[in-house]
Amino acid sequence: MSEPRPISRFPVPDISELPEDVRQMILTVQEKAGFVPNVFLTLAHRPAEFRAFFAYHDALMLKETGTLTKADREMIVTTTSAKNGCLYCVVAHGALLRIYAKQPLIADQVAVNHLKADITPRQKAMLDFAIKVCLHSQDINDDDYAELRKHGFEDEDIWDIAAITAFFGLSNRMANAISMRPNDEFFLMGRVPRNK
Repeated sequence: MSEPRPISRFPVPDISELPEDVRQMILTVQEKAGFVPNVFLTLAHRPAEFRAFFAYHDALMLKETGTLTKADREMIVTTTSAKNGCLYCVVAHGALLRIYAKQPLIADQVAVNHLKADITPRQKAMLDFAIKVCLHSQDINDDDYAELRKHGFEDEDIWDIAAITAFFGLSNRMANAISMRPNDEFFLMGRVPRNK
C-alpha cells in the first residue's frame, strides 16, 4: 500500500504548537465534525491569514440574514469551485451541500452542469449569476440584477452571491496552488446514511 499523499506543498504545523486561538478553533471543528478538515491544517501555516480567512468565511457562510439558505450558499461554492477546477472545495463543500439540501446527487449535478441539475428556477438564476461573477464579472450589468430580482432575490442577497463567489475564488486558487488534498471523510458525507 502506498503512503498517503501530503495534504499541502507547504509545512503543516503541529496543532499543539499553534497560537491558542487558532488551536482552539481547530479543536472545536474537530469535536463537531469528528475530524479536522485539511483546510484548517494547511492554512494554519500562516496564523494571521488563517484568522482573516475564517473571519470572512464565517461572515459569508454563517450569516442568518437574507434569503439564501445554507444549501444555497454551499451550492454556489460547489458550482463555482468546479468552474475553477478546485478539487478540495468541490469535494468538501459538495459534502456540505448534500447534507444541507438532503439530496445525495445534487453536488455532483451542479459541479458538472447546473443547467441539467435537479434544482429550482430560482437556484438556476442564482448559479447563472454566480458563474458570471466567477468567469466574467466585467460583463455584469443591470439585466443580471433584474433577472435575480424576478426570482425574489433582494440586493443584499445579490451581494452575498457575488461575495461568496469572489471569496471562494481566492480559496480555490490557494487550494490549487498548495495542492490542498480533500479529506477522505468528505467523499461519502451526505451520500449514505450516518452511523448512529
